[in-house]
Amino acid sequence: MKISEILSGGRPSVSFEIFPPKRDMPFDGIRETVRRLAKQRPSFMSVTYGAAGGASANTAGVAAFVQTCGVSALAHLTCVGATRERIDGELAALRDGGVENILCLRGDMPKDAPAAPNGPFLHAADLVRALKPSGFCLGGACYPECHPECAHMEDDISHLREKVDAGLDFVTTQMFFDNNVFFRYLAKLRDRGVTVPVIAGVMPVTNGRQIERICRLSGTYLPSRFKSIVDRYGDRPAAMLDAGVAYATEQIVDLFANGVNAVHLYTMNRPEVAERIMANLRGIIED
Repeated sequence: MKISEILSGGRPSVSFEIFPPKRDMPFDGIRETVRRLAKQRPSFMSVTYGAAGGASANTAGVAAFVQTCGVSALAHLTCVGATRERIDGELAALRDGGVENILCLRGDMPKDAPAAPNGPFLHAADLVRALKPSGFCLGGACYPECHPECAHMEDDISHLREKVDAGLDFVTTQMFFDNNVFFRYLAKLRDRGVTVPVIAGVMPVTNGRQIERICRLSGTYLPSRFKSIVDRYGDRPAAMLDAGVAYATEQIVDLFANGVNAVHLYTMNRPEVAERIMANLRGIIED
């Protein structure tokens, strides 16, 4: 099922994100993860592409397996430095697996490249334009606290508007830990004419070291209330798990209560975390 159709229903929606095993790694573990997550009846599951396409060989296979579990799959596809032939090959693999949804991403710039990559796909908008006639439902990424490589929010929104105008059907946000950041960002998008559905990205933080890496990579703002939780429980795994699940649940409930109907949960391949959050939300989702 296409995600645009899922989102048009107007009911609370929770989706999950997983990442495939690295190249040449066995699939058994990810199959069990997908099976457990599928039992929670998410609206869809997205499958990442790996940094600079590092896990790309497994994305289509995992997405196809998601489909066999009765859940719609969203396959990430990065394009930086890609040829049209490679992209066409990825599309063929996804079609063969019954996948109808693609998240169009530029991807990370290769760290060992002597110069900026060239080719037909320098930006995500180039990929969106190329894929629009394909019949896939197309999504994109957006950044409530501005893309790390963009100096100004207004410029970042202009880039997003270019992707939407090229043919995106929906966008999903980077994780955030303060809902007010998301609400302000959503208002700016609507003011700038970005009218496609915006899925709110939430990451349950279940260990203290995890949040250090998140902030280093993305510059995500941490509200004082969240910092207090990490300071108090970050070195106590069981307590931090409970606190992280509770904080993410509260975020999602607040988003739903304020009219945001679609939330994307960054599961980090931990089905037990998703299971606990979904148990907390079941009455809200099924009401």
